[in-house]
Amino acid sequence: MREALQHARDAGDLGDVPIGAVVLDEDLRVIGAGRNVREQDGDPTGHAEVVALRAAAYTRGEWRLSGCTLVVTLEPCTMCAGAAVLSRVDRVVFGAYDEKAGAVGSLWDVVRDRRLNHRPEVLAGVLADESTALLDAFFAAHRG
Repeated sequence: MREALQHARDAGDLGDVPIGAVVLDEDLRVIGAGRNVREQDGDPTGHAEVVALRAAAYTRGEWRLSGCTLVVTLEPCTMCAGAAVLSRVDRVVFGAYDEKAGAVGSLWDVVRDRRLNHRPEVLAGVLADESTALLDAFFAAHRG
């Protein structure tokens, strides 16, 4: 999570919402990393999770990320929760809950939906205070 937090800081420094993500393989090695790049790239799908999952798939040479863990500083939205399911990660670890758009327990629970063919394990609240502080500082500076 600390590495994901650094990617989040990098995103904030570049004007994007400070959210960062990493994908770990079975041996806990980082095989993909990402940060929000929506503003930088003008890409609505430029969420940290999608960037990290794409990087991990490239590293692996395939889209299936079985055995991997997606670690992200903020609870994934519906798009990113869906990407986690479709990439077949074994688990999703996140920091802060997202009461406005979270899809891993807050508003929806995409990753645990029994109608889907894959349901990753979830670990929530990891270094949540640090993730929340980054987001609060970013939005205070941009609204102030």
